[in-house]
Amino acid sequence: MDPSLNPFIKPQGVVVVGASSNPSKLGYGVARNLVNSGFKGGIHFVSQRKGNLFGRPVHVSLQDVPDPVDLAVLIVPAPAVTSVLKQCQERNIHAAIVISSGFKEIGEKGALLEDEMSRKAKEANIRLLGPNCIGLLDTHYPLDTTFLPPPMPVQGDVAFISQSGAICAAIIDWARGQGIGFSRLISMGNQADLTETDMLTAVAEDENTRVLTFYIESICNGPQFVKEAARISRIKPIIALKAGRYESGQRAAASHTGALAGQDNAYQAAFEKAGVFRAKSSEEMFDWASTLASCPLPTGRRIAVLTNAGGPGVIAADALEAVNLSLAQLSPITIEKISTLLPPAAGLNNPIDMLASASPQIYAECLDLLLSDGDVDGVMVILPPPPMHSAEEIALSLLSVINGSSKPVVIALMGDQLIKNASLVFRKARIPEFRFPERAASALAVLAARAEFLEKVDQDLPRPSNLNLPASLKILEGISRGTWLDQSSTMELMENYGIPVPDARLAVDAKQAEEIAAKMEFPVVMKIASPDIQHKSDVGGIMLNIRTRQEAEQAYNILISTVKGSRPNAVLEGVHVQKMVPEGQEVIIGSIRDEQFGPMIMFGSGGVEVQGLKDISFKLAPLRESEIEDLLNSTWAGKKLHGFRNIPSADADVVKDILNRLSWMMMEISIISEIEINPLRVFANGAVALDVRVKV
Repeated sequence: MDPSLNPFIKPQGVVVVGASSNPSKLGYGVARNLVNSGFKGGIHFVSQRKGNLFGRPVHVSLQDVPDPVDLAVLIVPAPAVTSVLKQCQERNIHAAIVISSGFKEIGEKGALLEDEMSRKAKEANIRLLGPNCIGLLDTHYPLDTTFLPPPMPVQGDVAFISQSGAICAAIIDWARGQGIGFSRLISMGNQADLTETDMLTAVAEDENTRVLTFYIESICNGPQFVKEAARISRIKPIIALKAGRYESGQRAAASHTGALAGQDNAYQAAFEKAGVFRAKSSEEMFDWASTLASCPLPTGRRIAVLTNAGGPGVIAADALEAVNLSLAQLSPITIEKISTLLPPAAGLNNPIDMLASASPQIYAECLDLLLSDGDVDGVMVILPPPPMHSAEEIALSLLSVINGSSKPVVIALMGDQLIKNASLVFRKARIPEFRFPERAASALAVLAARAEFLEKVDQDLPRPSNLNLPASLKILEGISRGTWLDQSSTMELMENYGIPVPDARLAVDAKQAEEIAAKMEFPVVMKIASPDIQHKSDVGGIMLNIRTRQEAEQAYNILISTVKGSRPNAVLEGVHVQKMVPEGQEVIIGSIRDEQFGPMIMFGSGGVEVQGLKDISFKLAPLRESEIEDLLNSTWAGKKLHGFRNIPSADADVVKDILNRLSWMMMEISIISEIEINPLRVFANGAVALDVRVKV
């Protein structure tokens, strides 16, 4: 961790500049929370008027504040922040939390103030958290520099870093009711200096933190975040809730890749690269966090369900399948032993339905048998309010069984008033409990995903030996920014990186088209050549299966005439003639350089229906072997390469090789902003890029 962050994490003394005795002021709330937190270091207050606050003197100048003090909390008007930072420098304070608002969040005037503040802080060697934040707290140190309403969060092992201050207050109150404890909470504000990545690193080193959670609206430095999160996620789980999931965020749709590579796909690819679990809701984020913090990891995805009612068991079975878990096939010995404990009408096929009469002892003995089964990786226990016993009695009976097992157990504790005491039992024992089976299934799924992630040892794929970077750079010399590369240069670029392309030649008149086609041997394909037309099929710019000289001459004239009619202002260079290639499976492979995260590689179903089907997946370059496998396994286009019913299998290995080559091209040639191969036609052996576009 950067040593300059130490005063934020473990300060020796804290001064609140802008402290107030008025309970309606934020300066009062910060002073109150700091005193009530139990912070053992120096606590100092500065205000415009002398006096006493919470039994401590209020100073009118930072120079009057005694040692120790190494962290300042500023709650002063935005225009005054810079002058206070100057005083901090004179007092040898090099860390400040700027709670004050009125900066870039209010517009241009505030942005100018923020720029000035950042510049002065950098000159003074002062690190800043904020501005426009609510501060930070640590329940273990302890420390609370926020103005949130008391009490402090429950002490725990989940850290929460948020780019929204308002969410912090709501989350703390909600989490307290759910029995979730926090280790640290950090509000980032405008991130004029310290970023989410800086604090991620600092929090990850906290021995009291087992799981890190994020509320993210944007990321300041995408590559830095991915690199640091990838390192940390091997040590501690990271869960992110990304807001703005359904904002368009799309680039200009000059290609299918550009149209489909929205902002959310970039974040998804970045989280996957970094090993960050992405939650769909706040509730799911903290369900996952509490489960990862307290449960052992499973060795597989086979789950047993233990219930005292049939309906919830069916719901659980559906919920498990929905998150790619499976119902365990219980061993005959396990089924036989359970049958001796239950009435004849009980259900012995997983889910195990013990019936409503199940006693605390029966619950415990059946759970013990399920956990002892070698074909069971984890158990969901469903506990609606039992008619013959209290839910609390059953909860108590399960504790020793669960605590003595190396397999995860989660509880679907269904109800409200009748299960409150049972809920307290499980929470005190740090056993995850949820109100419905769907949430319990989701929690089990993240445990399985975490186990699989930790088992995965993956490296970036090696650079193919036959890539010709110097020749490729020469092709691109002098090309204007925003230009689509001409066809002959594009084909040469592909050949330099070992991506197979058909032999295509430009004809500038009908006679030349006829001669080129005859030399190639029929049948041939003819495509309009124009820097202004990216989707040739949309304007009638492609003709297939041309078999004679006469057809070639006619095709040229038809293509020119048709395209002139539909795009009269387009520059037409002529027509490209290429050999008709055999039938095969068609996929799309593309890449676009994301502004935040760098080059993303796309794979999916190709041809004219790519945007209609949207059967696509993205990964950040450089690609790893497992990421290429994911690209194929997560799309229908990739799955059918292995054959399906009447669809013969195609060469998946050559597709993987081309994906790797494209990844290296984008990593090595930074002036390429976009590439699209659509379609890549894949045969039983080999493939060919039928149509390629490259944008600089």
